[in-house]
Amino acid sequence: MMGDFLFSDEPDELESEVELGTWKVLIVDDEPEVHAVTKLALSDFEFQNKRLEFLSAYSGAEAKELINAHPDAAIVLLDVVMETDDAGLQVAKFIREEADNNHIRIILRTGQPGQAPERQVIINYDINDYKSKTELTAQKLFTVIMSSLRSYRDIISIEQSREGLEKIIVASRDIFATRSIEQFIEGVMQQLTSLLGIAEQAVYATTLVAQNSQDNSNEKLIVRSGTGEFEQSEGKELEAVLQNEQLEACHQALKEKSIIYKDNYLFAYCSSEYNHNSMLFISGIPKNITDTQRHLIEIFSQNVQLAFENVQRQQH
Repeated sequence: MMGDFLFSDEPDELESEVELGTWKVLIVDDEPEVHAVTKLALSDFEFQNKRLEFLSAYSGAEAKELINAHPDAAIVLLDVVMETDDAGLQVAKFIREEADNNHIRIILRTGQPGQAPERQVIINYDINDYKSKTELTAQKLFTVIMSSLRSYRDIISIEQSREGLEKIIVASRDIFATRSIEQFIEGVMQQLTSLLGIAEQAVYATTLVAQNSQDNSNEKLIVRSGTGEFEQSEGKELEAVLQNEQLEACHQALKEKSIIYKDNYLFAYCSSEYNHNSMLFISGIPKNITDTQRHLIEIFSQNVQLAFENVQRQQH
């Protein structure tokens, strides 16, 4: 098997690797050379601009500790026979039942297929692939890792969408239940923090005034509520409280009626049933926002204005 593996130099650009993140791969085998050969064979592997991060365990007990310590691991390459003849199978059972981890892809590797027949293992254990060590060449290892990562990526994407949908439902319930402008921006911040993981400051500005004129579309955006350094900006024109760079991004979002992302902040245009222009400014957002988070922000911003108009109607 050694002759089939491809060797490559370690990459120099470690900074970009840290920035982009990695896919965690657990190698569970009682033979140290298996760990070494596996790492060498996959040393130049990359998927979606992310490299592999290897974690090693040399027994079933160590494997269980790693599983608990790294619930975000994508793949486990799991030997069947270690300290006992079925140690690997017990780890697979632990992963699914005790750790309740249904995301990680389990690839069973065995040097003694007869001791754990493939059909029986596939039926009785929730594993994703079963390979004999003698058949797992460098190319086949590359293929099985690539297909497993694609499956893991899709599972995580579906899970994030499900969680995001739940957050949107909660956000809609909480914000539409708001009875005051003061509570409104607090609700917006809480929900956006939940969606993004972090958010430092927020400003909500709109052309919608208390008198609810027929068409406010050409009026200035007025800050209705804010947090952080914008807390004292209520009643001021939005242009007066923004920096030049922020103002350019705001104008772009207003012109395109879209969401504009910058390094650590965003401007989201909020649509309205009544031809009002409204803008949501959020700072302190994560540098690398996922596609799922962008989609959730889009849905959220579409409903913020409706919620605000709902609050306005209740107050008048």
